[in-house]
Amino acid sequence: MKKKLGILFVFIVGFILIDQLIKFGIKSNFTEGQSQPLLGNWLVLNYIENPGMAFGTTFGTSIWAKLSLSIFRIMAITAIGYYLWLELKKGSNFEYLIAISLVFIGALGNLIDSMFYDFIFTFDPCNYYNYMEGTGNFEKCIQTIHGQEYSRSIEVRHHGFLLGNVVDMFQFNVQWPTSIPYVGGKQIFPAIWNFADFCISSGVGMILIRNRTYFPKEKK
Repeated sequence: MKKKLGILFVFIVGFILIDQLIKFGIKSNFTEGQSQPLLGNWLVLNYIENPGMAFGTTFGTSIWAKLSLSIFRIMAITAIGYYLWLELKKGSNFEYLIAISLVFIGALGNLIDSMFYDFIFTFDPCNYYNYMEGTGNFEKCIQTIHGQEYSRSIEVRHHGFLLGNVVDMFQFNVQWPTSIPYVGGKQIFPAIWNFADFCISSGVGMILIRNRTYFPKEKK
């Protein structure tokens, strides 16, 4: 058990570091909406910030809505971590433990953004991804255009601990053939995602595909 625990610990910490290093690199070096090819033309880096869950889904614009989402994430991560510990003690299939760990990594990686990024990076009211109508939180945006300074008050998201955006950057640039009705010429998978999302999807996919291996039926 100690050996498996050590391997899982290194695996989890290593993948969280990869997720955070990618996000730090993108947020530090890209401007809002910047895009560039990564693997040919079919996979691109497209920097955006997500204020809520997958595909920008939110619980509303109030501070309590965002806090509720972050608290839900914390509860889910705690439950997944506890379940992983129980399965480890039970001696479950190690590949299954890896799959659970991937889901744990993804959830924790995105929570870290919400918890700390508003402190690590300077909050810019002028940044498009910080604009959120309906919050009632107005801040002054100062911009210099052609050497002249302009100031305006805009409505931005609430920011601070557990209130940060999640950084996304990967996008498949693959389109349906134009000959296909209704979807022809449109992107097959338009969503923009990050390494943490990839971990969650991989973990869930492994569980769905390999469930017979992870949960073998007892022979009568």
